[in-house]
Amino acid sequence: MFSEERKEGSPRFGKLHFPVGLWINSPKKHFAKMSRRWPSVGSVRSTSSDTASRGSETVELRPPGKAKAGRHKRLSNLFHRSTSSGAGAGGGRWGSEKKLAELIDPVPEDLVELSSQPQLPGILKIFGGAISRGANYKSVLATPRSTARQLVREALERYGVAPEEEEGGYVLCDVVGRFEGPGGAWQAEHLRPVGDTERPLVLQDVWKPKAGLSRRFEVRRRREVERASEAEDNETAGINAQARRLQKSRSRAASGGPAPKERADNLSLRRSISDMNLSARKRRERKAVLSMAGAEAGPAGEEQECEPAPAQEAELADEGTKPGEEEEPPDGASLEQLSQCLIQPPTQHPYFLLLLGYDKQDFVIYVMTRRRHVFGRRPQPDKGGYVDTFLSAPDILPRHCCVREAELATGVALVRPFRGATVTLNGGALVREAKLHPGDLLGLGQHFLLMYKDPRAPQPRPAWLPRPWASPGLAGAFSCQACGRSLQERQDAFQAYVESREPELRYRPQEEEALLREIIRLQGATTFNLAPAFLLGLCLEHSTRVLEPSHLPRLVTRMAQLVKEAVWEKIKEVGDRQPENQQDKGQVGALSIEEVAADLRPLMLWMANAMELLNLVQKKVLDMEKELDLEGSSHDALLSSDLETCDEAMVVLDEVIMSTFQQSVYYLTKTLYSALPALLDSNPFTATADLSHAQELSSMPEGIRGTLAIYQATLELTRECELHPDLVSQTFGYLFFFSNASLFNTLMERGTGGPFYQWAKAVQIRTNLDMVLDWLQGVGLGDIAAEFFRKLSTTANLLCIPKTSLVKATWSRLRSDYPALTPAQLHHLLSNYHLGLGRPYPEVWSPPPEEREEIANSEIFASFSDHPPLILPSEGFRLCPAAPVTDDALHRQLCRLRRFLWDLEQASLPANQRAAHGIEGSQ
Repeated sequence: MFSEERKEGSPRFGKLHFPVGLWINSPKKHFAKMSRRWPSVGSVRSTSSDTASRGSETVELRPPGKAKAGRHKRLSNLFHRSTSSGAGAGGGRWGSEKKLAELIDPVPEDLVELSSQPQLPGILKIFGGAISRGANYKSVLATPRSTARQLVREALERYGVAPEEEEGGYVLCDVVGRFEGPGGAWQAEHLRPVGDTERPLVLQDVWKPKAGLSRRFEVRRRREVERASEAEDNETAGINAQARRLQKSRSRAASGGPAPKERADNLSLRRSISDMNLSARKRRERKAVLSMAGAEAGPAGEEQECEPAPAQEAELADEGTKPGEEEEPPDGASLEQLSQCLIQPPTQHPYFLLLLGYDKQDFVIYVMTRRRHVFGRRPQPDKGGYVDTFLSAPDILPRHCCVREAELATGVALVRPFRGATVTLNGGALVREAKLHPGDLLGLGQHFLLMYKDPRAPQPRPAWLPRPWASPGLAGAFSCQACGRSLQERQDAFQAYVESREPELRYRPQEEEALLREIIRLQGATTFNLAPAFLLGLCLEHSTRVLEPSHLPRLVTRMAQLVKEAVWEKIKEVGDRQPENQQDKGQVGALSIEEVAADLRPLMLWMANAMELLNLVQKKVLDMEKELDLEGSSHDALLSSDLETCDEAMVVLDEVIMSTFQQSVYYLTKTLYSALPALLDSNPFTATADLSHAQELSSMPEGIRGTLAIYQATLELTRECELHPDLVSQTFGYLFFFSNASLFNTLMERGTGGPFYQWAKAVQIRTNLDMVLDWLQGVGLGDIAAEFFRKLSTTANLLCIPKTSLVKATWSRLRSDYPALTPAQLHHLLSNYHLGLGRPYPEVWSPPPEEREEIANSEIFASFSDHPPLILPSEGFRLCPAAPVTDDALHRQLCRLRRFLWDLEQASLPANQRAAHGIEGSQ
């Protein structure tokens, strides 16, 4: 670097204003630190300490004399290779040019990971000297899926820590250090707490300690780790602040006043390269921050920044700063703090802008990175569901509110509060799921107020902004301050609501009891027989849409109780009209089927309505069970209580359906009991019977006309009451079961001790039964009748076998051909069959000896207790509360109820407020 041209009197090297400090800060300094044979930084600085302390003096570099040869050699070695040392260094390379890893003593491979061994892959050593003295480590079983929390639990169990102290009090730490000293003591250099959900074995595979260091996992008390982390942060902050103060004081001390140009150049050179780079970087950051904040706007501001005024130049010179350089703001705000205030919202995701918060740690923007975003409080470990945004206010629930995207094009989302959470939407209380438009204000608890924004969709007018004044005249003076509508406009809107065919019924909670009683009273007052269930379903919809979630179980319970009370009154009325309950029993005969059908009509109507209402309630309960999965474990008790309340109400509705069904079939079978015997006694081959018109009751034989009249009246009653098809089938199934059992038992009684079992009588019974089954087949009940009349049909078929063929049939053959009959019943029919006078009993009809004891102890009559169970349907319901009202009778009842609610609301207000406030409140 210093060539032979440098001479003693050369003006080129006479006096150089070149500080020695610049040599040390040159790139060669980095090489000097790596090799021990280079002079140290301190030694070189010590030779120039006087020069560095006197800012006004310059440094003269003269050709070295003989006495200074050693010093000149040391300085020249800074910039020239030594040929003599090059051979020893190996290939002419500097020792400082070797890689850092080659200069550090390597650690054996088996000591890099102290917590695991290659020969034991499933064992992890967890060191716990911080919690148990004298214990080096404890081994636990671990897999790549094991979390830090699980391993801490197993390790604490091995260390003997009490379970009550274990919860949240300890943390797994990833410690990097080395063994130092003659005894090889472990010295930790870096420590990082491992998250509860992180997997330590995965960390070992992904992150390795750098050369010369080892790593092991330790379990420590969480309180001590947090305290050490806070102390380290405070220490680092103090060091950084002290460095900034030293830098500022050094810069100000070096500029004591106006200096000549040479001195100014010396001062600029004396500043280290790191200082100059820091100042340049701060100037660039400062300029970027101020430009982003809008401090300099327009060309004028740029000119002012580029060309400062003379007064500003003098002030900057006094502070030791060149024109164009920027110092920190006087209020002490750092560039990092200013940068954090300049937050740009996302452009591809919806987000929430914080308007009001709880403390200074709250973020300004909360971004929705998933289609479903949950707000809540930070849950305890292993408790609660997933939460996207943690809020620290005390009134925030662990899972407080859920927002999910609904319409991507318009930016509309759906917001739903979790049970028990306080949430507002544009100032109004929110208790159910509602639409969330961009610009809407969402309040969480008593402290947080957020604005929903979606940069992907156009920004509509916020709903919370007051509407412009549209009616400046006299009508506008009486307009609503919130919506801007005049009194006439609000009256028209209310009239449109009253006459609307939309399935909607609005009411206040205090009017609910009167409304429910009025709906129950409407039973039978309209031609639409399912009106009570439909109107009660509208009450359910209003409760789930407008009222708080805890109101629905109370509403369902009250509905079921009122329906039960109404049904009990009807059952009592029907029982009081029965002949056996009349005071003058001698003058009152049996009720006709028309009278019985009229008495049973209210019970059938309530059976149909209770079935439809039960279906609507079950749908709401299913929605509540879905909420149970969404809201997480923190609301299990509250939701479970509501579900139990709804289950109890559904049990009451089940009892109503069961009671009405039992009462209906009881009175119908009571009427059938007196009409069925004629089917066995009548002769269908008389002159009055016209078998060509089998579907007309007037042309049917007299013996079966009464039975078919009861079936027909029952069928018309179920159709008129719009009973569910499954309940209709089960009603007739029970009637056919009773008819079969009653006729079969009568037939078994008639054949005892008399010539009833013979071919001629059996043909009459078979003909009457076929006519009944054909009629039932014509009305759509043939399959059910064939199933329940099987035993009676089998008995008639057996008796219709010609005598000559029957006497040849063996017992085993008859048992296989007629399996519907038990051995006792078959033996009774054969033993009482009329073969004629003097004809002996055929031996082939005798049962085998092993069946005789069973026949002697068996009952020959059919049991009435084996009736089919009532199974409630699960599909095929008629009502759909979401569809518009198309039936005129139902629409009239709906309009009447809306006016009824209007009258109730008017009656609850003072006289001077009824006209205007009533209309507004009903909308």
